[in-house]
Amino acid sequence: MSKNIFVTQPALPPLDEFIPYLEQIWESKILTNNGQFHRQLEGELAEFLDVPYVSLFTNGTLALFTALQVLRITGEVITTPYSFVATTNALWWNNIKPVFVDVDPIYGNLDPNKIEEAITPMTTAILPVHVYGNPCDVQRIQEIADTYGLKVIYDAAHTFGNKFKGHSILNWGDLSTLSFHATKPYNTMEGGAIVCQDDKTKQRIDYLKNFGFADEVTVMAPGINSKMNEMQAALGLLQLKNHKKNIEKRQQIAKQYCDELNEIYGINLLEHPTELGNYNNSYFPIFIDEKAYGKSRDELYFYLKEKGIYGRRYFYPLISDFPSYRGLESAKSDKLPNARKLAKEVICLPIYPDLNKSDINRIIELIKA
Repeated sequence: MSKNIFVTQPALPPLDEFIPYLEQIWESKILTNNGQFHRQLEGELAEFLDVPYVSLFTNGTLALFTALQVLRITGEVITTPYSFVATTNALWWNNIKPVFVDVDPIYGNLDPNKIEEAITPMTTAILPVHVYGNPCDVQRIQEIADTYGLKVIYDAAHTFGNKFKGHSILNWGDLSTLSFHATKPYNTMEGGAIVCQDDKTKQRIDYLKNFGFADEVTVMAPGINSKMNEMQAALGLLQLKNHKKNIEKRQQIAKQYCDELNEIYGINLLEHPTELGNYNNSYFPIFIDEKAYGKSRDELYFYLKEKGIYGRRYFYPLISDFPSYRGLESAKSDKLPNARKLAKEVICLPIYPDLNKSDINRIIELIKA
């Protein structure tokens, strides 16, 4: 029997290269609380990503949770239904009402043409997602935010290392958040970060992720404990050394998929803007046109699953369909036609550095069959 192939697999360095880092941690006895590797990784990531400041977190969800606290967001926030549920859960945990707006039909990002009509006196911010690593219409979103006095926080979980018009996508908006989960092209097992543009904001972020402590006796706000530990940070330093190689392997896999799947009637591939650079291929989504392909997305999805190919219907269902949110006025089906169409058609195919050509060929042949 053929082996099972899952949608992703974490890229990990050789274990013998990680052990010296662990030995330093064991010797120092510093496991967390802004240790040596934590500080070093923040600096190296800021340089690698071409951003002013990075603050590390134990995961991407807590980074997003804290970003909303940093900017004191309240009331209503305009966001997308086409994302991982953590995007909207972060709003819920901050007692903020999500207002869903439809996405554009090409990239799946928040449609700026739909944002203005959703703004009310209660709106304080916009929370878009750079879906699959493609940049949102950042210039238009910023224009809207400036006009109405809104903050912009980008969920940039898919965009590690991606550039737009020669510059890091992470420099747009007031804040950007990242995920370093095991499923991401760059991972620290679990992990995340907030990217900000000035040292005063960086200081506030660092206070909030450490219970709100400004010094030994001063708690400046009701913060939480979301600091990245030293073992995660050490792995992150090592992962940076191998990142370029891992992305090159992802690019080769994506090219093989594109070359073969472009020929199949009814299989549509994700488009990318011409100004997008350093694309990390964090996902490889395909979209099934049921009428043209002759099978529905779910028929293909379950057929592949029977053959041991575990893709992912990412993002399905829409966040707006979950019980916590489907009662909202903005969650009504007729308001989100583009997001609903993408959610009905998408399958993310397996892609990770260790995926070999024979496995890719097997996946392609099953889709052709």
